[in-house]
Amino acid sequence: MRGVRRTVNRVLLGLTGAVLFGIGGLVLFGGLGLPATWHLGLPAHWPWSRPDDVLLPAGQRTRWTGQGWWWPAVIAALAVLVLLTLWWLLVQLRRHRLNGILVDSGDGAGALLRGRALEGVLAAETESLDGVDRAGVLLTGRRTGPRLRAVLTLAPHADPGTVLRRLSDEAVTHARRSAGLGRLPADVRLREAGHRAERVS
Repeated sequence: MRGVRRTVNRVLLGLTGAVLFGIGGLVLFGGLGLPATWHLGLPAHWPWSRPDDVLLPAGQRTRWTGQGWWWPAVIAALAVLVLLTLWWLLVQLRRHRLNGILVDSGDGAGALLRGRALEGVLAAETESLDGVDRAGVLLTGRRTGPRLRAVLTLAPHADPGTVLRRLSDEAVTHARRSAGLGRLPADVRLREAGHRAERVS
């Protein structure tokens, strides 16, 4: 899913960039009066061919404004565009939770371990570590290559280095072995109650 989303993003950004670059090039081309300077002999209907040309003639700008449906249609189209843009932005920012992890069951078929179950075990074991008051755990990535995101709220007496070492040696290692994973990268944020989180990868 992530690969598809990345490809779609690149295609959309590429098309948007190409359209904007083309329009900007045409406007600059006409604004500098290059067609006349270079004697290109463009057709009479060619847009933006002289410095005094406008992007939209008055006739085109006011063609439909007298119709009752015009302004509602414009507002609706702009609203849809804004909503689509916000949706796209939220999709980029949202961290997709991993529903399941593919586990090698030894029979060649494999088994699916529920992501929330492993998250619950990880959170419980992490909160049992000395110096950890609360732990929020989220699994992201692919079924065959999950990643761990954790936010740990530390007690006042906690040593961050010790907490991180025990998290890696105990909770993360136990989860990795139980799921039969070769590796389980972790992105950990540490914070004290009432303080901003500090990110540790």
